[in-house]
Amino acid sequence: MFVQTANTTMTRPTQGFAAESSCRDLCLIASHPDLSGANCSYGHDTEIYGEDERVESFYKVVSGAVRIHKLLSDGRRQIGAFHFAGDLFGFEAGDVHRFTAEAVTDATVLVFNRRTLERLAALDLDVARWLWALTARNLDHAQEHMMLLGRKTATERVAAFLLEMDECMQPAGSITLPMSRRDIADYLGLTLETVSRTMSQLQSEGAVELSGARQVALHSRAKLRALGSEEGWQ
Repeated sequence: MFVQTANTTMTRPTQGFAAESSCRDLCLIASHPDLSGANCSYGHDTEIYGEDERVESFYKVVSGAVRIHKLLSDGRRQIGAFHFAGDLFGFEAGDVHRFTAEAVTDATVLVFNRRTLERLAALDLDVARWLWALTARNLDHAQEHMMLLGRKTATERVAAFLLEMDECMQPAGSITLPMSRRDIADYLGLTLETVSRTMSQLQSEGAVELSGARQVALHSRAKLRALGSEEGWQ
């Protein structure tokens, strides 16, 4: 269950994918007073919306982290994306959600009305263009993730993941991962043991330094980029 604390308009993000672009996006939407969000708090591992639920809202992460996943018929879980402060999520082409969204950590999320956005997009060309650009960015990420799962080795996947987290979280020389290694494994399509072994391998090669299960210092982004690039595909 979520706790609704207040109504507020969208604010500028400080981190997340393509922060500068996101700032422009959010400022565009914030210029419409009809679009305001309910500030909701979710506990660790709490569901925000479920697969096959009707799409009534879209969301912006204020603090914490969110994972988007689907349970397969055999019980396995595939995580499709992680979202951090400033990220928007929950957009769907149809009327029901195809994935489940859960808080990875305690999280605060702004909840916005989908119908209001659709009405604004029908009336305002700038909003329609923004929505199209957001959809294109989500498609780009889905395609990149598909290539990662289908074409890259375990080392390449983990290296690419750490670089993605480095960009998302904008750390000062290190990353405190909010997700567990089980989450990482389900995002990369690997086993938990393979993720742990590959992290240790990257540390032995001097690319990273591990302090516990979730603290990662990136010693050589260039080495990680070489390991995670298309040139390393087998």
